[in-house]
Amino acid sequence: MSETWTEQTNTSTIARTDQRTIRVVVVEDQPDIREGLKMLIDATPGYRCIGSYGSMEDAIADIHRKLPDVVLSDIGLPGMSGIDGIRILKRRYPGLLLLMLSVYDDDDRIFDALCAGACGYLLKRTSSNRLLEGIKEAVTGGTSISPDVASRVLGLFRNTLPPERDDNELTTAQVKLLELLVEGHNYNTAADNLNMNTDKVRFQMRLIFDKMQAHYQSAPVHRMRNERSAR
Repeated sequence: MSETWTEQTNTSTIARTDQRTIRVVVVEDQPDIREGLKMLIDATPGYRCIGSYGSMEDAIADIHRKLPDVVLSDIGLPGMSGIDGIRILKRRYPGLLLLMLSVYDDDDRIFDALCAGACGYLLKRTSSNRLLEGIKEAVTGGTSISPDVASRVLGLFRNTLPPERDDNELTTAQVKLLELLVEGHNYNTAADNLNMNTDKVRFQMRLIFDKMQAHYQSAPVHRMRNERSAR
């Protein structure tokens, strides 16, 4: 799996909006994957890995020494899960960007992570270029999701009862944007298809995430699961 991230990356496809180096912390319990991610980040101009940890406990204890721009974290960690960890990190450092990188593609983990404060959710089969784009998108104010996750988000709106407020439903343009991401488009190519600039795409993705949280929290299945866990 880590071979995907240690292969040579065509960094010319990673557009930079400025010359500031993006500082990344990696939280991953498997040493080979953790090292592969660190090597990929450090080998790419404009990116630097300033810390890597095998557990969320270690990351939380040490991250204050040098705060990154982005935390790239697995979910299935020993001890504290990545989802519980991002809740703590977002509470302590509200401006910290947290991007999930996981093998899990089930609805509960995806939506729990995004509702906990993650700014994006990528699967570990994501390519090197798309992973780097995702980190950059987070820093430039967007959200990052893989095609599979975009499909899950779209399905949430299509397959669950709508929330009480009509303004939490997707607009036609937002549906089209998600459909383009499902097809594998990035923000640049999606913007071209929608005749809008990438800043507008980022803004629309933020709106989609806000609506997704309201929709997911109001979904009957989610309410039932929370009621069971509270007993």
